[in-house]
Amino acid sequence: MRRIQMFGLTVLTGLLGLVVLMSTLTDSKAQDTKQKDTPDRKPDVIFVPTPQEVVDAMLELAEVKKDDIVYDLGCGAGRIPVTAAKKYGCKTWGFDIDPERIKDSLENVKKNDVEKLVTIEKKDIFTLDLSKANVITLYLLPSLNVKLIPQLEKMKDGSRIVSHSFDMRGVKPKKVQQVKLKDGGEKTIYLWVTPLEKEKE
Repeated sequence: MRRIQMFGLTVLTGLLGLVVLMSTLTDSKAQDTKQKDTPDRKPDVIFVPTPQEVVDAMLELAEVKKDDIVYDLGCGAGRIPVTAAKKYGCKTWGFDIDPERIKDSLENVKKNDVEKLVTIEKKDIFTLDLSKANVITLYLLPSLNVKLIPQLEKMKDGSRIVSHSFDMRGVKPKKVQQVKLKDGGEKTIYLWVTPLEKEKE
């Protein structure tokens, strides 16, 4: 009888331990999910989609090729990474700090069946190592473009950086191009090539 009681106590102890372990794992998973669903900080800019005509012109200006690695910093709904993957067959990454934008981008990637080429990650773009990319696309503010300069300067020579609407103060663009929109409007895009050419003061 004593052995049966001891066996029952051992089983009960084991079950309690399993319940505690499962509870810990569930709490940990819930915490990880919460972290993924909340911004690390407030986004630097509001989300304004880049017109498709501008997306196409940016990628053409950057002369994207199949063997390029494209990073879109502040990917929004993933329009640039998806277009680059579909049109050029290259590997692309989209980074954004806003969980809602990550969700939008992942849905866009899935909808266009480019999961094998496009990676979307929730990251602070100002902490990224950009050295593996050779094409960077931007739709930020001039001050934020300037903030990226130390990271951009670590890229391989010949890498291309293209920006929608905003320049990079202190750095001379290789090309500036006007893009006409279907609605009759016009946008400016800028191209820089590494090593960055600093403007003379």
